[in-house]
Amino acid sequence: MILCRALIAAVGAAHLVAALNVPLEQAAHPLPTLLDATLDELRQGLDSGIFTSSDLVKAYLARIDETNLELHAVTEVNPDALAIAEALDKARGGRLMTDQPLYGIPILLKDNIATNDKMNNTAGCEALLGAKVPEDSTVAARLRAAGAIILGKANMDQWAGFEQSGPDYGGKVVGAYSPRQYPMGSSSGSAVAASIGLAWATVGTDTTGSITGPAGANNIVGLRPTLGLVPRHLVIPYSEHFDTVGPMARTVKDAAYLLSAIAGPDERDNYTSAFPFSQVPNYVGACNTSGLKGKRIGHARYLHTNVSCAVDESALKVLRNAGAEIVDIAFDGRDDGRTMDRLQNVLSDHYLNIAQIDFKANLAEYFSKLITNPNNITSTVDLVRYTQDKYPNYWNDPANSGHLPYLETPPLNNSEASRLVWGNFSRMKSAASQYGFSAAFNKGEVDAFVIPFCDTYNRQIYANGQPFITVPFERLKDDRYATDKNGLMVYGTNYPMGITFLGPQWSEEQLLGIAYAFEQETMFRKNMTPYIKPTSELEARVRRRALRS
Repeated sequence: MILCRALIAAVGAAHLVAALNVPLEQAAHPLPTLLDATLDELRQGLDSGIFTSSDLVKAYLARIDETNLELHAVTEVNPDALAIAEALDKARGGRLMTDQPLYGIPILLKDNIATNDKMNNTAGCEALLGAKVPEDSTVAARLRAAGAIILGKANMDQWAGFEQSGPDYGGKVVGAYSPRQYPMGSSSGSAVAASIGLAWATVGTDTTGSITGPAGANNIVGLRPTLGLVPRHLVIPYSEHFDTVGPMARTVKDAAYLLSAIAGPDERDNYTSAFPFSQVPNYVGACNTSGLKGKRIGHARYLHTNVSCAVDESALKVLRNAGAEIVDIAFDGRDDGRTMDRLQNVLSDHYLNIAQIDFKANLAEYFSKLITNPNNITSTVDLVRYTQDKYPNYWNDPANSGHLPYLETPPLNNSEASRLVWGNFSRMKSAASQYGFSAAFNKGEVDAFVIPFCDTYNRQIYANGQPFITVPFERLKDDRYATDKNGLMVYGTNYPMGITFLGPQWSEEQLLGIAYAFEQETMFRKNMTPYIKPTSELEARVRRRALRS
């Protein structure tokens, strides 16, 4: 996989082959296009010496530069990315990196995953510009240890979408599949960047659908792991009871590679003490075409009274053809959606009570760890002060601040907060365990559920910290054109729609196998073409290097 015939003709085959030191027959194959390049393709090119990590970084940076003024997918790039790539190229020394699949591979991190380098960690809020952490987040440290290149920070909804304490630092992210496409959130920049190849893959965070929602709306794969599988140390928090960190990639197998690098316990996140394995499972090995054979896949025909929110029958046909058994589940003896709607309302009330308490307390804890804090932000009260002083018109606009008065009060004391959170959380878990998905898992009725894209925000999933994965599957069938308050299109033609598989806790290995088998049956991602697509490719970078030599 290597240089195209046109390149050989342009540069001269003998000169090019001599310059790159590769066999002529290899040099006749095309380079991977970065819109869809997989890790296996990039690894083959790097290990064969046809292109370098420096070539990759330069190509990705050019693609970001081409698209960022319109899409705002990337908040900032790592000023040291090229130097890091050059050092990795030198250290590689021609070795095959089979034991380090991410070696020399550029990755983008959501801008709430802290790095101890020259980049900012803002969670979308200007108030944190210049604030520094004492060390890398665990996720960033593990990626660096795996040899990955942190290329930059992906844009996001401010504070992961929970609150808006001022104007967005990175601007509003726009999807690439239709003019002014709403990309969903909060990992919107991560999803858009992965979807059009601004990096090999990205890392997002998910509290209630913030990975899987944007993944489905941007034609990529997104995995929300079990709560406790991936550490959150120095990830700017939303709610410790619901926050997760997970991979966003163009294929299921690439998501598995990325999950393998960041999963595992960390003593600085006590939720990971529940990690039940002696080592990280073989997530990549689980990606085989037999992943659906013999699996019992639950299907709740009506998750809501709105029956248009349902799994497409064509998806069920794909599952059956791949060897799965479809098990129709009626929740609480009913299948009209009313039981689920009532449960959702109860769970939403408990969730909001927990999240509001967590948000203030968890942010204050993160702020206390900063070693540099130019704006002296130590609490949500300080956030309000900062916004009122710098953007008085914003804060005084009821459209922006009418729902934020609780930010102006300090966090509850620890004992009161613990009592309220535990009461709400225990009731939430109890309700979710008696009905719906968890009840079916507890009874051993199904191995996984298939659920519609519109139901990835179902609160019962988050009550028990269950994993789920979204895979590209179809276009939005409703061609109504509608916009949100920012003028972004929330309905319209060429709007991607994923499909989601939900599993019991710690079932990522099985879930990835199911998703991979479904993906290989459908291969829907390549059926959609982005409206905005960067043109910078590896070929130009390799050609320049060959000519210089």
